[in-house]
Amino acid sequence: MLGGMLSRMVARLVKSGDLEITWPDGTTGRYGDGTGENVHATISDPGLLRRLMQNPELALGEGYMEGGLTIEGDDLTGFLRLIARNVRENGSGRFSAAAAAARTGLRRFAQSNPINIARLNVEAHYDLPAELYELFLDDALQYTCAYFREDDMDIGAAQQAKMEHIGRKLMIEPGMRVLDIGSGWGGLSIKLAKEFGAQVTGVTLSDVQLNYAKKKAEEAGVADRVNFRLMDYRDLNETFDRVVVVGMLEHVGQPQYHIFFDQLGKVLAPDGIALVHTIGRTTPPGQTSPFIHKYIFPGGYIPALSEVMSEVEKTPLMPADIEVWRDHYARTMRAWQDKFEANLDRVREMFDERFVRMWRYYLIASEMSFTELGLVIFQLQMAHKPTIVPITREYLYNEA
Repeated sequence: MLGGMLSRMVARLVKSGDLEITWPDGTTGRYGDGTGENVHATISDPGLLRRLMQNPELALGEGYMEGGLTIEGDDLTGFLRLIARNVRENGSGRFSAAAAAARTGLRRFAQSNPINIARLNVEAHYDLPAELYELFLDDALQYTCAYFREDDMDIGAAQQAKMEHIGRKLMIEPGMRVLDIGSGWGGLSIKLAKEFGAQVTGVTLSDVQLNYAKKKAEEAGVADRVNFRLMDYRDLNETFDRVVVVGMLEHVGQPQYHIFFDQLGKVLAPDGIALVHTIGRTTPPGQTSPFIHKYIFPGGYIPALSEVMSEVEKTPLMPADIEVWRDHYARTMRAWQDKFEANLDRVREMFDERFVRMWRYYLIASEMSFTELGLVIFQLQMAHKPTIVPITREYLYNEA
């Protein structure tokens, strides 16, 4: 009975492509219009059927992670691309739509991030061993979107280009005090100190990241110019010439946006420039994938630009430039996937097969969010005074 109901749900969703599903009772259904390469999935766990009915997004990820859902050739990319395209074109169906609406309505609770909860959320993801991130990121451990300024750049060069682009947007002069909110493993702070001459304060809630960043600053010879602190951005009471936030707004939570941007305005000097680099949705406000929320980024949320700017408007900050990066994160994700797959044996030694499948699902599903479901990168440059930033972008590309 459940298999028949679920089969009809899939038939309503999948209108294009060529999808085959072998159900737990051994029967096989075919869905779509037969175009493109065939994708064949097998559901071997009967208990997964009810979970797919109740919360398909969560159950799909869990089914793959636990092994109850397998794909021929382990073509998870092909499977998720087919599903994502049909969701975009045909909607997600009344069952998952109802669940999504409920999550949107409850997000003020799910995304509540008081300081104690924020620390726990950060520890859940970023206090994993730094060695894991070394296995799939670049040498600078940049865990945010790279900038493929040249088409033939590898991931390391593209991450350096990202940091260079940010440094130019901040218009840093030697000796300026720069605040890096969510400083991660320290790569950007070290770059801004070493190549732009800044005095950088980096704040993080992760002990693992803090210790790693301090070690890297010493190795780079800039320990006297970079001060990493274990603290929440809400506790800062100093002012800085420049403030940069890369990949951290996604962890703030929509209910805290007014606090975040109010604090940004307070810590930025009157003649200062701030830059916020964040994943954003090109669709209206929504909700976090339940799989990502449960297993990867608890408390996280990808904002619509409307949600961000409505809060910026309430502060003295003035938007100086809003840049949209398309395709850059999809390329970044593919580079991370390639490195992750090349180091599977080491990841299995550190964790287990379940973790490998969870992380693979996270990386590939994230790529599909950018290629199929309308996610982009927003770079918001802000200032208190409209005259601080040039009125064209020519200064960003002047090699001199």
